[in-house]
Amino acid sequence: MSGRTTALDPTAPIARFGGRLATGLREVTSDPAALDSGGFWAVAYDFEGRLTCARFEHVRPEPTPPCTDGWLGPQRDSWHSSLDRDAYTAGVRRIREHIAAGEVYQANLCRVLSAPLPDPARSDIDALTGLLAHGNPAPYAGTIRLPEHGVEIATASPELYLRRDGRTVSSGPIKGTGRTEHDLLDKDHAENVMIVDLVRNDLGRVCATGSVTVPDLCAVEKHPGLVHLVSTVEGTLREGAGWPELLDATFPPGSVTGAPKSSALRIIDALETAPRGPYCGAVGWVDADRGEAELAVGIRTFWVDRSSGHPVLRFGTGAGITWGSDPAREWDETELKAARLVAIASGASTC
Repeated sequence: MSGRTTALDPTAPIARFGGRLATGLREVTSDPAALDSGGFWAVAYDFEGRLTCARFEHVRPEPTPPCTDGWLGPQRDSWHSSLDRDAYTAGVRRIREHIAAGEVYQANLCRVLSAPLPDPARSDIDALTGLLAHGNPAPYAGTIRLPEHGVEIATASPELYLRRDGRTVSSGPIKGTGRTEHDLLDKDHAENVMIVDLVRNDLGRVCATGSVTVPDLCAVEKHPGLVHLVSTVEGTLREGAGWPELLDATFPPGSVTGAPKSSALRIIDALETAPRGPYCGAVGWVDADRGEAELAVGIRTFWVDRSSGHPVLRFGTGAGITWGSDPAREWDETELKAARLVAIASGASTC
């Protein structure tokens, strides 16, 4: 016996989050109000604003994706970056000019890596989720596979965008990344505090007055190959506010935009040359019957793009830029964030 588990139909719609597998697609909508109705929903919210909510009929426990031969990734040398090193470091310098001019305190500069998948028959996004689960465990890992709706996502996200338990909502912004805790700088702590203020403000727009608190500030979390500074912001939804109001107040996530958010978004649009798609958006699940949800920030996230007729795998990486940023160090941070996961996704399945 090989020890492998028989895979699901690689074209069947599924969602896999939080140790649960959802099957039996019932409906797909872009209306966030549906998330307040009933049922179990998978949610994919592209950075540019495309929202996909998929309700599934059946949900069963299944903690780890099966190890199958359903994935054949790109060749290691076939990846292309939307911004090369020179363009990225020039972008960092440009953001510092915006900071000097008083237009923004911080902006997140990202690039998208793309590579062709060599075999459409072995491009099952759930098989990639299985590889990531074995090689890079993450608290908000999961799959959304909706081929007919153009959504095929495998995430190994370490970052909480929104958790909901009844009327209580929380967010866990990450700012500050290093190989070890000793790599973290004062700049990383300052960056985290700036984003915590932004997230507090976002939640304050939709939460009861005085209910927004910060239970944890700049806690160090260890992940495979790196460490992060993570804070927690929590509040109580005001009466009459539901998912439309919550998403409107907080999206896109502050940790992957910058502060002030409106200025950062304008700067991002001018400097980045490729759409982020699911990267830096939101991906996760909503159990409307129980009033529970976990949406991750779409970082450490792969997605398959079949719009050209042949599957292309994409992956985003970026860094938060402040006045204290060194362009070469910020490029290196984007490389650090990408290296382990791109290596896992490249080549044939090995579990």
